Amino acid sequence: MSVLGDEAALLDTLFAITQAAGEQALPYFKKGSQTDAKIDLKEGGSPVTQADLLVDGFLRQHLVAALPQAGWLSEESLDHPERLTRRFTFIVDPIDGTKAFIKGDPRWAVSVALVEEGRPHLAVLHLPALGQTFTARRGFGAQLHTPAQSPSGVRVSTQAMLQGSKIAGPKRLLEQLSQNGLDFAAAPSVPSLAYRLALVANGALDLALASQNAHDWDIAASHLILSEAGGRLVGPEGHEPVYNTEIPRHGILMAAPNDLVDPLRQLLLQSSKNGK
Repeated sequence: MSVLGDEAALLDTLFAITQAAGEQALPYFKKGSQTDAKIDLKEGGSPVTQADLLVDGFLRQHLVAALPQAGWLSEESLDHPERLTRRFTFIVDPIDGTKAFIKGDPRWAVSVALVEEGRPHLAVLHLPALGQTFTARRGFGAQLHTPAQSPSGVRVSTQAMLQGSKIAGPKRLLEQLSQNGLDFAAAPSVPSLAYRLALVANGALDLALASQNAHDWDIAASHLILSEAGGRLVGPEGHEPVYNTEIPRHGILMAAPNDLVDPLRQLLLQSSKNGK
C-alpha cells in the first residue's frame, strides 16, 4: 500500500477540489471582455486578480485538509522554506494565464500537482471556461475529462520528424528554429503555459517551448500529464525539471513526444552555439 493510501481515491479528491476551485473563479470571468475582478500588480509588474487570490485560498484550505502531511508552494502564497522538509508538496497555480483570464480569453487553467521528492506524482489541470480537465497519476496514464463524454486517455502525436511539426512557443525561440532551417507550422500563441504543455500531451500540438524562468507552478501538473501521455519535458541539455527546490524556477524547456526530444534539443543547442 502506498504511503498515500488509496492513490486513485486521492486523485479523485484532488479532481473534485480543483473543479470546485474553478467554480470560484468563473463568476469573475467574462468571455470576450474584460473581467470585473479587482486587479493589482505584483512585484515585477505581473497582474493578480481577486479571483486568483480567492482560488488560492480555496485550494489551500481543501488540499491541505485532504493531505495534511504535504507542504505547500503556490504562485499566490508567501513561500516558506518548511516545504523543503516535506516528502510530499502541493504545487499550485490558482489561475495559470491570468492575463488571458483578465481579457476574456478562455485558455486559463487551475493547476494542481502533488510532488513526491522532486517528481510529480498526481496532477489535475482544470480549464473551467473550456470545460476540460486533464488528470494523471504516475505510472497509470493521463486522461481528459469533459462533461459530454466519459474520460478518455490522452497520447502525444505520432509526428515522426521535426520538419512539418506544429509548434507553439515564444516568438524568439520559434525564430531561432526557423533561422536554423526548420520548416514547421507555428501554432497560435497559448497564453497558459500549463495548457500549452497539455496540448502536446493530447496531440493537438506536436511540440511546445517555454522561455527561461518558468516556475514550478507553471509546469509541474502538465509535466506529469505529458509524461504519462508518452512525451517528455526537458531542457536543452536533456535534463527533466526537479521540483520543490529552494529556487523553484527553470531554464528553457521543450515538450515533445519521446522520439522528437533529442532532435529538438540538438537544434536548440545549435541555435545557441550559432548565437541565433
